[in-house]
Amino acid sequence: MGIKDRRTKILLALILLSDVDLKAVNVDERVQKVFDISFNQKTRGTLSGMAKEGLIEKQNEGQVREQGSAYKLTEKGFTSLSLQFPFFRYLREKWDGKWRIISYEIPESKRELRDKLRREMQGWGLGPWHRSFWLTPHPIIETLRQLVSQKEEEKYIQAFEADHTFGEREVLIEKVWGKSNLDKKYRELFKSWHDLLSKEGDKVDKFKTVASSYVEMLKIDPGLPSELVGEKWIAFEAFNIFKEIRSILLT
Repeated sequence: MGIKDRRTKILLALILLSDVDLKAVNVDERVQKVFDISFNQKTRGTLSGMAKEGLIEKQNEGQVREQGSAYKLTEKGFTSLSLQFPFFRYLREKWDGKWRIISYEIPESKRELRDKLRREMQGWGLGPWHRSFWLTPHPIIETLRQLVSQKEEEKYIQAFEADHTFGEREVLIEKVWGKSNLDKKYRELFKSWHDLLSKEGDKVDKFKTVASSYVEMLKIDPGLPSELVGEKWIAFEAFNIFKEIRSILLT
């Protein structure tokens, strides 16, 4: 799947198999295979720790179907996942209309610090606007504040919230996030799914391939709200197609 972190795999499994209503998911053998999650001691420890943090909830034994255990994503877990995969946020929330602008100029002599900060902010839906200025519609200012508070990089960062008062949004979105290129990548993904489904093969293996390719796309999707890209934006279509494929291959 291209995801090594066990916690992230679990959060993704719960959202991709429950949609955005955060229903309980039975983590049976099929789910474990699709998301490369084996119920060994480390995984059980991770699940226990995530439950204690309030990221997930284990459901009553009466809700467990077949073999496995049922878990559901909490609101806190959803928020945490949205910081890594911003596409999910605006499936459940309404955009507040605010832009977040982040500026950081970390000197070349502090290159390791700069690269570390970029990695930590990688999933925040940030797009390059101008030199040293990054733009996102996601409410990440408080997260940024907590991330850099009393750390060396704090002195290099400025952050703002603003309304869009003038200018063509379409031009801005294309410049900052490359909307047309995202559209192209989604269409390539659809073709790969179509080709896969047209071939013979084990259903669970097929769904594992579909889920893996979808996660790779979600890594680069900035999660733009429908207010900016429209209700018919291809990323929303992809989510619905994914759910249809899931229904076909896992039933």
